[in-house]
Amino acid sequence: MPRIGVISDTHNLLRPEAVEYLRGSDHIIHAGDICDPSVLEELRRIAPVTVVKGNNDHGSWAERIPSTELVKIAGVYFYVIHDIGEMDIDPVAAGVQVVISGHSHQPTIFERDSVLFLNPGSAGPRRFKLPVSAGEVLVKEGHAVASTALLLASAA
Repeated sequence: MPRIGVISDTHNLLRPEAVEYLRGSDHIIHAGDICDPSVLEELRRIAPVTVVKGNNDHGSWAERIPSTELVKIAGVYFYVIHDIGEMDIDPVAAGVQVVISGHSHQPTIFERDSVLFLNPGSAGPRRFKLPVSAGEVLVKEGHAVASTALLLASAA
């Protein structure tokens, strides 16, 4: 069963807990606000990476990163965007089964019109009292199931 690790809003901080959580992923999706290309280099040591640009990704390295990405992984179409409020497609009409987003720093999972939506939350610096988290999507026989995981139990 392929495992897609999902991370977002690292803001130049790739925590050891996030690296450990993503180990064993067959693919990693980063939903933006990377802030430093070294984060992507480290993620690529774990698995192939699909990445989109967030509103805090600037500089020449970020110019090469798309704002959205449509990728097929393990027979499932994923649409990746940093801010879901800027989504400009109808995922059902586009044949998308999973929409991955970030930006809010709030982990959420819901399904609408048979499309799975996952925001893994923020794996970078803690913001307000929001959790430090990441997510995963498991694909079995063309069906995707998502979950999120708390990376830090303390208020660090």
